[in-house]
Amino acid sequence: MKNGNVFIAGGTGVVGRRVIPLLVTAGYQVRAAARSTESADRLRSHGAEPVVVDLFDAAALRRAAGKPDVVINLATHMPSSTTKMMFPWAWRENDRVRREGAANLAAAARATGADCYIQESFAPIYADGGDEWIDESWPVAPARYNRSTLDAERAANEFTRAGGRGIVLRFAFFYGPDAFTTREMIAMAKKGTSPLPGALDAYVSSVSHDDAASAVVAAITAPSGTYNIADDEPLTRAEWLDSLAAALGVARPKPMPKLFEVLGGSSVALLSRSQRMSNRKFRDDTGWRPSTPSMRDAWADLVRQP
Repeated sequence: MKNGNVFIAGGTGVVGRRVIPLLVTAGYQVRAAARSTESADRLRSHGAEPVVVDLFDAAALRRAAGKPDVVINLATHMPSSTTKMMFPWAWRENDRVRREGAANLAAAARATGADCYIQESFAPIYADGGDEWIDESWPVAPARYNRSTLDAERAANEFTRAGGRGIVLRFAFFYGPDAFTTREMIAMAKKGTSPLPGALDAYVSSVSHDDAASAVVAAITAPSGTYNIADDEPLTRAEWLDSLAAALGVARPKPMPKLFEVLGGSSVALLSRSQRMSNRKFRDDTGWRPSTPSMRDAWADLVRQP
């Protein structure tokens, strides 16, 4: 589908702003939803044609999409700090984006004749897997604060049932030099405290923003379905902490205070799960491979960032 037309929502986010230049370089014509003239300017600088539109206005969204071959939904509204992420009310706008926004975008994709609809999702909704490899058939158990993830996935699945190619990308935990969560984790480790709840032998799966972006582009040619997007090699929390400590030149950080884990409620309980995710299905179906096989390989560069 080279030189096809793509409509994208969430193009100014940490993944979206990487996806657009990749699409343009690959020969796609890109239109992007903008929430303001300021975001429109940013989208234009990345190579997209911006269209100021409200994701909650279904009719306007259909007009804004034009005649796309592919619709990509990367839109989210995340709380602005890890502390705020612990409060359920901080996720209300994100819930609305995933419920109403995703449904509207999928409906626009159907109405405009798009062949493919790609929906971002959140892989850590999987139930605890211990040391087992988790594939896309593993049971999901979203916490109270992120049940709307399944609403967003439903929009893609309904697109498939209507005759299109609906694709769900379940992203593992993001990391990157421009992620506030990564910066906050490094800052905590420098102070001697682990930024990760959970047992030391529990697994954590991650993916860099750059690899997530390349996966979105690779998904354009994928069969319909749900895919894990994660590094090749998940790490136990002990390995994760030791590799970060080595990059910083400090001792392994001490466990997170129990009080923090209690106050964190369902969000921290979810973050404490062991999730050793497999990306094999997506690799086999698209040929995609992460440029960073494991977060262990990323820390040296991340800790040098200002």
